[in-house]
Amino acid sequence: MRSVNDFRDIHDEAIAWRHHLHQNPELGYNVHNTARFVAEKLASFGINHIETGIAETGVVAVIQGAGGDGPTIGLRADMDALPIVEATGKPWTSQI
Repeated sequence: MRSVNDFRDIHDEAIAWRHHLHQNPELGYNVHNTARFVAEKLASFGINHIETGIAETGVVAVIQGAGGDGPTIGLRADMDALPIVEATGKPWTSQI
């Protein structure tokens, strides 16, 4: 994936990924399937530096920009769900 336009090309697929993850939540540090899913998607984008198993289920990736050395940005995201009953009625409601 090289640009925002590339992401526009997979917009519907990315929404399906979000719905899949939302339907199949994992709690606490038990996010093995979610971590595997994220690592596989990162690899499919051509990201070569991916480390898994950080603190058991963490995923770390280094994404190199096309501009060479320069400013760096760090991103962090939680992958675990909260143990709540979902009553949205949406098609992607949690199945757990």
